[in-house]
Amino acid sequence: MTQQQQPGTSPRPGQMTAVMRALVGNAGPRLLRIAVVQGGRVAEERIVKQRTHVTIGASEKNLFVLPTPNLPATFRVFELVAGEYHLNFLDGMTGRLASATGISDLNVLQAQAKRNAQGAYQVRLTHDARGKLVIGDTTLLFQFVPAPPIQPRPQLPVAVLRGTSSIDWNTTIIAAVSFLVHFMVLGAVYSDWLDPVSDDDVSVSGLLDSLKNLPAPPRVEDKLDVKDDDTAKPNQPVNVPKLAAAGASAKTPGTPKPMNEHAVATLSHEIDEINMVVLGVAASGPATANVLKNGDLPTAALDNAAASAAAVGGGSEFQLRASGGIRPGATGVGLTGIGNAKLGAQGPGTVVSVAGPKVSASVGPLGGTGNVSDAARVVASLRAGFRGCYQAGLADNPDAAGSIRLTIRVGAGGEVAGVSPASSGTLPASVVACVVARAKGAQFEAPQGGSAVVVVPVTFVKQ
Repeated sequence: MTQQQQPGTSPRPGQMTAVMRALVGNAGPRLLRIAVVQGGRVAEERIVKQRTHVTIGASEKNLFVLPTPNLPATFRVFELVAGEYHLNFLDGMTGRLASATGISDLNVLQAQAKRNAQGAYQVRLTHDARGKLVIGDTTLLFQFVPAPPIQPRPQLPVAVLRGTSSIDWNTTIIAAVSFLVHFMVLGAVYSDWLDPVSDDDVSVSGLLDSLKNLPAPPRVEDKLDVKDDDTAKPNQPVNVPKLAAAGASAKTPGTPKPMNEHAVATLSHEIDEINMVVLGVAASGPATANVLKNGDLPTAALDNAAASAAAVGGGSEFQLRASGGIRPGATGVGLTGIGNAKLGAQGPGTVVSVAGPKVSASVGPLGGTGNVSDAARVVASLRAGFRGCYQAGLADNPDAAGSIRLTIRVGAGGEVAGVSPASSGTLPASVVACVVARAKGAQFEAPQGGSAVVVVPVTFVKQ
Protein backbone atom coordinates (compact mmCIF):
# COMPACT_ATOMS: atom_id res chain seq x y z
CA MET A 1 0.00 0.00 0.00
CA THR A 2 1.46 3.34 -1.06
CA GLN A 3 1.50 6.08 1.51
CA GLN A 4 0.47 9.50 0.15
CA GLN A 5 2.50 12.52 1.13
CA GLN A 6 0.75 14.76 3.62
CA PRO A 7 0.35 18.41 2.68
CA GLY A 8 3.06 20.67 4.01
CA THR A 9 5.58 17.83 4.61
CA SER A 10 8.85 17.40 2.74
CA PRO A 11 10.09 14.06 1.33
CA ARG A 12 12.64 11.98 3.26
CA PRO A 13 16.22 13.10 2.55
CA GLY A 14 17.79 10.96 -0.18
CA GLN A 15 14.53 9.44 -1.37
CA MET A 16 14.41 11.31 -4.71
CA THR A 17 18.09 10.56 -5.36
CA ALA A 18 17.54 6.81 -4.96
CA VAL A 19 14.53 6.91 -7.29
CA MET A 20 16.45 8.86 -9.93
CA ARG A 21 19.39 6.45 -9.79
CA ALA A 22 17.02 3.50 -10.24
CA LEU A 23 15.40 5.18 -13.26
CA VAL A 24 18.75 5.97 -14.81
CA GLY A 25 19.95 2.36 -14.36
CA ASN A 26 16.81 0.92 -15.97
CA ALA A 27 16.71 3.46 -18.76
CA GLY A 28 19.90 2.26 -20.45
CA PRO A 29 20.17 -0.75 -22.83
CA ARG A 30 19.97 -4.15 -21.23
CA LEU A 31 22.87 -6.60 -21.50
CA LEU A 32 22.68 -10.22 -22.54
CA ARG A 33 23.47 -12.74 -19.79
CA ILE A 34 24.30 -16.30 -20.89
CA ALA A 35 24.95 -19.41 -18.80
CA VAL A 36 26.29 -22.74 -20.12
CA VAL A 37 24.89 -25.82 -18.33
CA GLN A 38 26.60 -29.19 -18.79
CA GLY A 39 25.81 -32.32 -16.80
CA GLY A 40 23.26 -30.46 -14.69
CA ARG A 41 25.81 -27.88 -13.48
CA VAL A 42 26.61 -24.35 -14.61
CA ALA A 43 30.00 -24.64 -16.33
CA GLU A 44 30.34 -21.02 -17.46
CA GLU A 45 28.45 -17.75 -17.14
CA ARG A 46 29.06 -14.41 -18.82
CA ILE A 47 27.47 -10.99 -19.28
CA VAL A 48 28.09 -9.55 -22.72
CA LYS A 49 28.86 -5.93 -21.80
CA GLN A 50 29.61 -4.88 -25.35
CA ARG A 51 26.69 -5.43 -27.71
CA THR A 52 28.20 -7.75 -30.31
CA HIS A 53 27.57 -11.14 -31.87
CA VAL A 54 27.72 -14.21 -29.60
CA THR A 55 29.30 -17.25 -31.30
CA ILE A 56 29.57 -20.88 -30.23
CA GLY A 57 31.38 -23.88 -31.68
CA ALA A 58 34.56 -25.93 -31.52
CA SER A 59 36.85 -23.09 -32.62
CA GLU A 60 38.82 -21.27 -29.92
CA LYS A 61 37.86 -17.91 -31.44
CA ASN A 62 34.26 -18.32 -30.31
CA LEU A 63 32.93 -16.68 -27.16
CA PHE A 64 31.78 -20.11 -25.90
CA VAL A 65 33.78 -23.19 -26.97
CA LEU A 66 31.39 -26.15 -27.28
CA PRO A 67 32.79 -29.36 -28.84
CA THR A 68 29.29 -30.53 -29.82
CA PRO A 69 28.81 -32.75 -32.89
CA ASN A 70 26.56 -31.57 -35.79
CA LEU A 71 27.55 -27.97 -34.97
CA PRO A 72 29.60 -25.72 -37.24
CA ALA A 73 33.02 -24.56 -36.11
CA THR A 74 31.56 -21.05 -35.64
CA PHE A 75 27.85 -20.42 -35.25
CA ARG A 76 26.19 -17.10 -34.35
CA VAL A 77 23.64 -18.14 -31.80
CA PHE A 78 22.83 -14.52 -30.88
CA GLU A 79 23.19 -12.14 -33.81
CA LEU A 80 22.98 -8.35 -33.58
CA VAL A 81 20.79 -7.01 -36.41
CA ALA A 82 19.97 -3.26 -36.55
CA GLY A 83 20.93 -2.84 -32.89
CA GLU A 84 18.68 -5.68 -31.67
CA TYR A 85 19.53 -9.23 -30.74
CA HIS A 86 18.11 -12.16 -32.72
CA LEU A 87 18.17 -15.81 -31.69
CA ASN A 88 19.45 -18.24 -34.35
CA PHE A 89 18.83 -21.99 -34.08
CA LEU A 90 19.13 -24.98 -36.44
CA ASP A 91 17.13 -28.12 -36.98
CA GLY A 92 17.67 -30.52 -34.09
CA MET A 93 17.95 -27.74 -31.50
CA THR A 94 15.16 -27.51 -28.95
CA GLY A 95 14.23 -25.03 -26.29
CA ARG A 96 11.79 -22.40 -25.11
CA LEU A 97 11.46 -18.65 -25.39
CA ALA A 98 9.56 -16.49 -22.89
CA SER A 99 8.56 -12.93 -23.72
CA ALA A 100 5.79 -10.49 -22.89
CA THR A 101 3.38 -12.42 -25.18
CA GLY A 102 3.99 -15.78 -23.43
CA ILE A 103 6.11 -18.92 -23.55
CA SER A 104 6.66 -20.69 -26.89
CA ASP A 105 8.66 -23.72 -28.00
CA LEU A 106 11.26 -23.30 -30.69
CA ASN A 107 9.54 -25.99 -32.79
CA VAL A 108 6.42 -23.78 -32.92
CA LEU A 109 8.46 -20.64 -33.70
CA GLN A 110 10.05 -22.30 -36.78
CA ALA A 111 6.93 -21.57 -38.81
CA GLN A 112 7.03 -17.87 -37.87
CA ALA A 113 10.84 -17.44 -38.03
CA LYS A 114 12.78 -16.44 -41.09
CA ARG A 115 16.05 -17.94 -42.28
CA ASN A 116 19.32 -16.01 -42.43
CA ALA A 117 22.30 -16.41 -44.73
CA GLN A 118 23.56 -19.44 -42.81
CA GLY A 119 20.25 -21.25 -43.19
CA ALA A 120 19.35 -20.94 -39.51
CA TYR A 121 15.98 -19.91 -38.09
CA GLN A 122 16.06 -16.35 -36.73
CA VAL A 123 13.73 -14.89 -34.06
CA ARG A 124 13.91 -11.32 -32.75
CA LEU A 125 14.39 -10.93 -28.99
CA THR A 126 12.88 -8.14 -26.92
CA HIS A 127 14.55 -6.56 -23.88
CA ASP A 128 12.43 -8.70 -21.53
CA ALA A 129 12.96 -12.03 -23.37
CA ARG A 130 14.49 -15.04 -21.66
CA GLY A 131 14.69 -18.74 -22.39
CA LYS A 132 16.89 -21.76 -23.03
CA LEU A 133 18.43 -23.46 -26.06
CA VAL A 134 19.34 -27.19 -25.92
CA ILE A 135 22.22 -28.28 -28.20
CA GLY A 136 23.01 -31.96 -27.64
CA ASP A 137 24.17 -32.38 -24.04
CA THR A 138 24.66 -28.62 -23.55
CA THR A 139 21.97 -26.12 -22.53
CA LEU A 140 22.24 -22.35 -22.99
CA LEU A 141 20.21 -20.20 -20.56
CA PHE A 142 19.85 -16.54 -21.54
CA GLN A 143 18.11 -13.38 -20.36
CA PHE A 144 18.51 -9.60 -20.52
CA VAL A 145 19.67 -7.82 -17.36
CA PRO A 146 20.21 -4.11 -16.59
CA ALA A 147 23.70 -2.82 -17.08
CA PRO A 148 25.69 -2.58 -13.83
CA PRO A 149 26.26 0.94 -12.54
CA ILE A 150 29.44 2.64 -13.60
CA GLN A 151 32.01 2.48 -10.86
CA PRO A 152 33.41 5.89 -9.91
CA ARG A 153 37.08 6.47 -10.40
CA PRO A 154 39.12 5.99 -7.23
CA GLN A 155 40.27 9.25 -5.72
CA LEU A 156 43.06 10.00 -3.30
CA PRO A 157 42.24 11.29 0.19
CA VAL A 158 41.85 15.01 0.63
CA ALA A 159 44.89 15.18 2.90
CA VAL A 160 47.06 13.74 0.13
CA LEU A 161 45.60 16.03 -2.54
CA ARG A 162 46.19 19.13 -0.41
CA GLY A 163 49.91 18.29 -0.09
CA THR A 164 52.07 20.34 2.26
CA SER A 165 49.42 22.98 2.80
CA SER A 166 47.71 20.79 5.42
CA ILE A 167 50.84 20.37 7.60
CA ASP A 168 50.71 22.02 11.00
CA TRP A 169 54.06 23.76 10.92
CA ASN A 170 53.91 24.96 14.51
CA THR A 171 53.56 21.46 15.91
CA THR A 172 56.18 20.12 13.49
CA ILE A 173 58.77 22.74 14.52
CA ILE A 174 58.13 22.18 18.23
CA ALA A 175 58.54 18.38 17.82
CA ALA A 176 61.78 18.80 15.82
CA VAL A 177 63.31 21.15 18.41
CA SER A 178 62.30 18.80 21.24
CA PHE A 179 63.99 15.81 19.55
CA LEU A 180 67.13 17.88 18.90
CA VAL A 181 67.42 18.98 22.53
CA HIS A 182 66.92 15.45 23.85
CA PHE A 183 69.60 14.02 21.54
CA MET A 184 72.06 16.75 22.54
CA VAL A 185 71.52 16.03 26.26
CA LEU A 186 72.00 12.28 25.77
CA GLY A 187 75.13 12.87 23.70
CA ALA A 188 76.64 15.06 26.41
CA VAL A 189 75.87 12.46 29.11
CA TYR A 190 77.44 9.51 27.28
CA SER A 191 80.47 11.35 25.86
CA ASP A 192 83.80 12.38 27.43
CA TRP A 193 83.73 16.01 26.31
CA LEU A 194 83.07 17.31 29.81
CA ASP A 195 85.47 14.95 31.65
CA PRO A 196 88.31 16.85 33.48
CA VAL A 197 91.85 16.38 32.22
CA SER A 198 93.96 14.36 34.68
CA ASP A 199 97.55 15.42 35.60
CA ASP A 200 98.72 11.84 35.27
CA ASP A 201 97.96 11.73 31.56
CA VAL A 202 101.19 11.46 29.57
CA SER A 203 101.44 11.78 25.86
CA VAL A 204 102.97 9.04 23.75
CA SER A 205 106.02 11.13 22.87
CA GLY A 206 106.72 11.89 26.55
CA LEU A 207 106.43 8.18 27.41
CA LEU A 208 109.00 7.27 24.75
CA ASP A 209 111.43 9.91 26.03
CA SER A 210 111.13 8.61 29.58
CA LEU A 211 111.89 5.07 28.39
CA LYS A 212 115.05 6.28 26.63
CA ASN A 213 116.32 8.00 29.79
CA LEU A 214 116.02 4.89 31.97
CA PRO A 215 119.40 3.53 33.22
CA ALA A 216 120.77 0.26 31.91
CA PRO A 217 119.97 -2.86 33.96
CA PRO A 218 122.76 -4.16 36.27
CA ARG A 219 124.94 -7.01 35.03
CA VAL A 220 124.14 -10.39 36.55
CA GLU A 221 127.23 -12.47 37.44
CA ASP A 222 127.21 -16.26 37.43
CA LYS A 223 127.57 -17.77 40.89
CA LEU A 224 129.75 -20.82 41.44
CA ASP A 225 128.79 -23.59 43.83
CA VAL A 226 131.67 -23.79 46.32
CA LYS A 227 131.69 -26.46 49.05
CA ASP A 228 132.39 -25.36 52.58
CA ASP A 229 135.98 -26.00 53.58
CA ASP A 230 136.70 -26.73 57.20
CA THR A 231 140.05 -25.01 56.91
CA ALA A 232 138.56 -21.83 55.48
CA LYS A 233 138.35 -19.05 57.87
CA PRO A 234 135.41 -16.72 58.22
CA ASN A 235 135.53 -13.56 56.18
CA GLN A 236 138.39 -14.99 54.10
CA PRO A 237 138.09 -14.31 50.35
CA VAL A 238 137.70 -17.29 48.09
CA ASN A 239 140.37 -17.87 45.45
CA VAL A 240 138.23 -18.38 42.37
CA PRO A 241 141.07 -19.09 39.89
CA LYS A 242 142.37 -21.94 42.07
CA LEU A 243 138.92 -23.55 42.20
CA ALA A 244 138.57 -23.28 38.48
CA ALA A 245 141.98 -24.91 38.00
CA ALA A 246 141.12 -27.69 40.40
CA GLY A 247 137.89 -28.33 38.56
CA ALA A 248 139.71 -28.47 35.25
CA SER A 249 142.22 -30.99 36.56
CA ALA A 250 139.48 -33.31 37.93
CA LYS A 251 138.66 -36.24 35.64
CA THR A 252 135.00 -36.91 34.85
CA PRO A 253 133.95 -40.57 34.53
CA GLY A 254 133.26 -41.61 30.95
CA THR A 255 129.85 -42.88 29.71
CA PRO A 256 129.47 -46.70 29.42
CA LYS A 257 129.89 -48.13 25.97
CA PRO A 258 127.02 -50.15 24.44
CA MET A 259 127.34 -53.98 24.59
CA ASN A 260 127.95 -55.91 21.40
CA GLU A 261 125.84 -58.84 20.19
CA HIS A 262 128.18 -61.48 21.66
CA ALA A 263 128.00 -59.94 25.13
CA VAL A 264 124.21 -59.70 24.94
CA ALA A 265 123.92 -63.37 23.89
CA THR A 266 126.23 -64.48 26.69
CA LEU A 267 124.30 -62.56 29.32
CA SER A 268 120.97 -63.90 28.03
CA HIS A 269 122.29 -67.47 28.18
CA GLU A 270 123.38 -67.05 31.79
CA ILE A 271 119.95 -65.66 32.74
CA ASP A 272 118.25 -68.67 31.08
CA GLU A 273 120.42 -71.12 33.05
CA ILE A 274 119.56 -69.34 36.31
CA ASN A 275 115.81 -69.53 35.44
CA MET A 276 116.09 -73.25 34.70
CA VAL A 277 117.79 -73.92 38.03
CA VAL A 278 115.11 -71.97 39.88
CA LEU A 279 112.40 -73.79 37.91
CA GLY A 280 113.86 -77.18 38.83
CA VAL A 281 114.15 -76.31 42.50
CA ALA A 282 110.56 -75.05 42.61
CA ALA A 283 109.20 -78.18 40.88
CA SER A 284 107.43 -79.60 43.94
CA GLY A 285 104.23 -79.95 41.97
CA PRO A 286 103.11 -79.47 38.36
CA ALA A 287 105.49 -77.16 36.57
CA THR A 288 102.69 -75.18 34.96
CA ALA A 289 101.04 -74.63 38.33
CA ASN A 290 104.22 -73.19 39.85
CA VAL A 291 104.84 -70.89 36.91
CA LEU A 292 101.31 -69.73 36.16
CA LYS A 293 99.89 -69.76 39.69
CA ASN A 294 102.74 -68.45 41.84
CA GLY A 295 104.20 -66.20 39.21
CA ASP A 296 107.81 -67.02 40.13
CA LEU A 297 108.99 -67.09 36.52
CA PRO A 298 107.69 -65.74 33.24
CA THR A 299 105.74 -68.11 30.98
CA ALA A 300 108.59 -68.03 28.46
CA ALA A 301 110.56 -70.29 30.86
CA LEU A 302 108.41 -73.26 29.77
CA ASP A 303 109.53 -72.82 26.18
CA ASN A 304 113.14 -72.68 27.35
CA ALA A 305 112.64 -75.86 29.37
CA ALA A 306 111.34 -77.68 26.31
CA ALA A 307 114.49 -76.78 24.35
CA SER A 308 116.98 -77.41 27.19
CA ALA A 309 118.27 -80.47 29.02
CA ALA A 310 115.50 -80.35 31.62
CA ALA A 311 113.09 -83.18 30.92
CA VAL A 312 109.36 -83.58 31.35
CA GLY A 313 108.32 -86.51 33.44
CA GLY A 314 105.41 -88.80 32.61
CA GLY A 315 102.57 -89.95 34.78
CA SER A 316 99.33 -88.26 35.72
CA GLU A 317 101.02 -84.88 35.91
CA PHE A 318 103.95 -83.30 34.10
CA GLN A 319 106.91 -82.90 36.49
CA LEU A 320 110.26 -81.13 36.02
CA ARG A 321 113.50 -82.41 37.59
CA ALA A 322 116.06 -80.10 39.08
CA SER A 323 119.05 -82.25 38.00
CA GLY A 324 117.84 -82.82 34.46
CA GLY A 325 117.23 -86.16 32.76
CA ILE A 326 114.04 -88.01 32.03
CA ARG A 327 112.03 -89.50 34.83
CA PRO A 328 110.92 -93.12 34.57
CA GLY A 329 107.83 -93.46 32.42
CA ALA A 330 108.44 -90.31 30.33
CA THR A 331 107.82 -90.61 26.62
CA GLY A 332 110.78 -88.44 25.74
CA VAL A 333 108.85 -85.61 24.07
CA GLY A 334 109.28 -81.96 24.93
CA LEU A 335 106.67 -79.38 25.65
CA THR A 336 106.18 -78.87 21.91
CA GLY A 337 104.67 -82.39 21.70
CA ILE A 338 102.13 -81.99 24.45
CA GLY A 339 99.39 -81.33 21.88
CA ASN A 340 99.98 -84.77 20.34
CA ALA A 341 99.92 -86.67 23.68
CA LYS A 342 96.90 -88.74 24.69
CA LEU A 343 95.17 -87.34 27.72
CA GLY A 344 93.01 -90.34 28.63
CA ALA A 345 90.18 -92.38 27.23
CA GLN A 346 88.00 -89.38 26.62
CA GLY A 347 90.39 -87.87 24.10
CA PRO A 348 91.30 -84.24 23.77
CA GLY A 349 87.64 -83.14 23.75
CA THR A 350 84.78 -82.44 21.33
CA VAL A 351 83.58 -79.29 19.61
CA VAL A 352 80.06 -78.22 20.57
CA SER A 353 78.27 -75.68 18.39
CA VAL A 354 75.90 -73.33 20.18
CA ALA A 355 72.89 -72.23 18.09
CA GLY A 356 70.87 -69.09 18.63
CA PRO A 357 67.31 -69.03 19.97
CA LYS A 358 64.59 -70.41 17.73
CA VAL A 359 61.84 -67.99 16.79
CA SER A 360 58.39 -68.40 15.33
CA ALA A 361 56.35 -65.99 13.16
CA SER A 362 52.80 -67.35 12.86
CA VAL A 363 50.15 -65.76 10.62
CA GLY A 364 46.55 -65.84 11.78
CA PRO A 365 43.40 -65.91 9.64
CA LEU A 366 43.38 -63.25 6.96
CA GLY A 367 40.71 -60.57 6.84
CA GLY A 368 39.87 -57.40 4.95
CA THR A 369 37.63 -56.29 2.12
CA GLY A 370 37.67 -57.13 -1.58
CA ASN A 371 38.65 -60.36 -3.31
CA VAL A 372 42.34 -61.21 -3.87
CA SER A 373 42.70 -64.75 -5.22
CA ASP A 374 46.30 -65.39 -4.13
CA ALA A 375 46.30 -63.53 -0.80
CA ALA A 376 47.02 -66.67 1.27
CA ARG A 377 49.91 -67.75 -0.99
CA VAL A 378 51.59 -64.34 -1.00
CA VAL A 379 51.25 -63.95 2.79
CA ALA A 380 52.70 -67.46 3.29
CA SER A 381 55.75 -66.48 1.21
CA LEU A 382 56.31 -63.48 3.50
CA ARG A 383 56.58 -65.56 6.71
CA ALA A 384 60.30 -66.27 6.23
CA GLY A 385 61.02 -62.53 5.88
CA PHE A 386 58.91 -61.77 8.97
CA ARG A 387 60.81 -64.41 10.96
CA GLY A 388 64.14 -62.89 9.85
CA CYS A 389 62.99 -59.45 11.04
CA TYR A 390 62.13 -60.86 14.46
CA GLN A 391 65.44 -62.78 14.64
CA ALA A 392 67.37 -59.54 13.96
CA GLY A 393 65.28 -57.63 16.52
CA LEU A 394 66.26 -60.03 19.33
CA ALA A 395 69.75 -58.50 19.20
CA ASP A 396 68.27 -55.24 20.54
CA ASN A 397 65.85 -56.84 22.99
CA PRO A 398 66.35 -60.57 23.79
CA ASP A 399 62.95 -60.68 25.56
CA ALA A 400 61.03 -59.12 22.65
CA ALA A 401 57.69 -60.74 21.82
CA GLY A 402 54.29 -59.63 20.60
CA SER A 403 52.13 -59.31 17.50
CA ILE A 404 51.67 -56.94 14.56
CA ARG A 405 48.39 -56.39 12.70
CA LEU A 406 49.16 -55.36 9.11
CA THR A 407 46.52 -53.61 6.98
CA ILE A 408 47.70 -53.98 3.37
CA ARG A 409 45.98 -51.85 0.68
CA VAL A 410 46.20 -53.60 -2.72
CA GLY A 411 46.02 -51.46 -5.87
CA ALA A 412 44.29 -52.17 -9.18
CA GLY A 413 47.35 -53.95 -10.62
CA GLY A 414 48.03 -56.06 -7.52
CA GLU A 415 50.76 -53.75 -6.18
CA VAL A 416 50.84 -52.75 -2.52
CA ALA A 417 49.56 -49.18 -2.27
CA GLY A 418 50.22 -48.83 1.45
CA VAL A 419 50.77 -50.73 4.73
CA SER A 420 49.47 -49.61 8.15
CA PRO A 421 50.94 -51.52 11.17
CA ALA A 422 49.42 -51.87 14.64
CA SER A 423 51.88 -53.53 17.04
CA SER A 424 51.47 -54.85 20.58
CA GLY A 425 53.84 -56.38 23.11
CA THR A 426 57.54 -55.59 23.53
CA LEU A 427 58.57 -55.64 19.87
CA PRO A 428 61.26 -53.05 18.99
CA ALA A 429 60.52 -50.37 16.39
CA SER A 430 63.15 -51.94 14.09
CA VAL A 431 61.09 -55.16 13.86
CA VAL A 432 57.91 -53.22 12.96
CA ALA A 433 59.74 -51.21 10.29
CA CYS A 434 61.34 -54.36 8.81
CA VAL A 435 57.98 -56.20 8.67
CA VAL A 436 56.31 -53.20 6.97
CA ALA A 437 59.14 -53.06 4.39
CA ARG A 438 58.70 -56.79 3.67
CA ALA A 439 54.96 -56.33 3.20
CA LYS A 440 55.42 -53.38 0.83
CA GLY A 441 57.52 -55.52 -1.50
CA ALA A 442 54.73 -58.10 -2.01
CA GLN A 443 52.87 -58.52 -5.32
CA PHE A 444 49.31 -59.85 -5.48
CA GLU A 445 47.03 -60.77 -8.33
CA ALA A 446 44.77 -57.99 -9.63
CA PRO A 447 41.86 -57.80 -7.16
CA GLN A 448 38.28 -57.96 -8.33
CA GLY A 449 36.66 -54.53 -8.20
CA GLY A 450 39.85 -52.54 -8.73
CA SER A 451 41.19 -52.52 -5.13
CA ALA A 452 41.15 -54.54 -1.93
CA VAL A 453 42.33 -54.51 1.70
CA VAL A 454 44.08 -57.52 3.25
CA VAL A 455 44.44 -57.71 7.06
CA VAL A 456 47.32 -59.96 8.19
CA PRO A 457 47.81 -60.71 11.95
CA VAL A 458 51.41 -61.87 12.68
CA THR A 459 52.46 -63.24 16.09
CA PHE A 460 56.16 -63.46 17.11
CA VAL A 461 57.23 -65.93 19.82
CA LYS A 462 60.72 -67.04 20.95
CA GLN A 463 60.76 -70.83 21.41
